[in-house]
Amino acid sequence: MASERPPARSTSGPETPAERADRNFVELLQGLRVAVTGVQVLFAFLLTVPFSPGFAKVSQTDRWLYYVSLVAAAVASMFFIAPGVQHRILFRRGMKETLVHRSNLYGWMGALALAVAMTASTLLVLDYLFDGVLPTLTAVATALLALWLWFVEPLLRRLSG
Repeated sequence: MASERPPARSTSGPETPAERADRNFVELLQGLRVAVTGVQVLFAFLLTVPFSPGFAKVSQTDRWLYYVSLVAAAVASMFFIAPGVQHRILFRRGMKETLVHRSNLYGWMGALALAVAMTASTLLVLDYLFDGVLPTLTAVATALLALWLWFVEPLLRRLSG
């Protein structure tokens, strides 16, 4: 397993706080780019759903699931896009460290909103297709998997290492 080392620097000596902030921000944006693509595809799909003929047959419960899915996808998009937009506004203002910390928080919040959107939209589709407990069990499994992969496992690793 490869260690998580920063890329080699061309200059000698320790990394300055400004260099560290620049590196951290670039790394953070790379991670957010992965997430923003997924949330944008989900959001675009969700925007088209009410215009399909079958949506008229959706129960009131499924309409609420749709609402939660759509709003959570919109919120996730906003959190994932915010660091890039704020960087443009705060460019060359000496606030990179603040922006890194804020963007990290936005990444957490975006991931949480994305997990809600994915879980609710999975439940919405499966509830439309199947009767019984299968949709609920699948949605719970989806939520637990996101919780484990995106939050619990890395937090445990962070606390232990």
